[in-house]
Amino acid sequence: MKKALLILLSISFFFAGTRSERNAPDPEFPAELIRFKPYAHNPVFTGTGTATWDERIRERGYILKEGKEWFMWYTGYRKSEDRTKYLGYATSSDGLTWKRYERNPIHKAHWVEDMSVLKVGKTYYMFAEGKDDIAHLLTSTDRINWQEQGPITIRYTNGKSLSPGPYGTPAIWKEGNTWYLFYERNDAAVWLATSKDLKTWTNVQDEPVLKCGPETYDQFAVATNQIIRHKGLYYMYYHASAFKDWREWSTNIAVSSDLIHWKKYRNNPIIGNNTSSGIVVPDGGQYRLYTMHPEVKVFLPAGRVDQ
Repeated sequence: MKKALLILLSISFFFAGTRSERNAPDPEFPAELIRFKPYAHNPVFTGTGTATWDERIRERGYILKEGKEWFMWYTGYRKSEDRTKYLGYATSSDGLTWKRYERNPIHKAHWVEDMSVLKVGKTYYMFAEGKDDIAHLLTSTDRINWQEQGPITIRYTNGKSLSPGPYGTPAIWKEGNTWYLFYERNDAAVWLATSKDLKTWTNVQDEPVLKCGPETYDQFAVATNQIIRHKGLYYMYYHASAFKDWREWSTNIAVSSDLIHWKKYRNNPIIGNNTSSGIVVPDGGQYRLYTMHPEVKVFLPAGRVDQ
């Protein structure tokens, strides 16, 4: 009896310790990057639900805030048609109420989805998936008219071209004169390539920088949504699936000091319930988290009163 009691007490202390460790603060993941609560009036943007080119929206849209204005690019499609996915544009004065551009879609020449947008100088750079999940680059100076620059060329570390197949969900970061491109192949893992000229990209290493698992929440798929720098460290927001058929996705976070070696947050996912393709947007010294798929929802900093 005493032996059985000791075993039960040991098991109890083990699980109590495990819970305590998971709930303990982690200085590498500050609250402002991981603690969000849903806006009371979600969703803030959806497909039209009618027979329009953007009856539904999908994948990662992207939001930039400049001054007091908010700008969003998104992908629209019709449920009944499997054809080119077009690029849409919407604006807002508060990031909560959005107005579609009256001349949408703004780019019809090429398939555009899962975009990542960065402004450098007066030029906007959009890295997006095209048909068959092939990443390509578009540029603009007015956010509306985009010029296609062609598929992105990626090479292995030995200079040989990437093997045939998809390479999508491009997420971009720029530091100095170097561009950093995070991309996935079949959502099985994330790789990192760099470029100086935006023409040829070379893998930093031929092994992934982010893999699936070993935890359940991301054991079947991972893809990078956004890279930010906060208090001297890099953070990756990524979406993942715990299911082999990808029927449900979540939004997660990882940290790095060099963009290559990543540590996942032990309490991932930070947003579940099939709310994915999450990115953060600075809002007056705080971050708002927007999830973009299958509709746009806003998550405000925890502790802030819903508007």
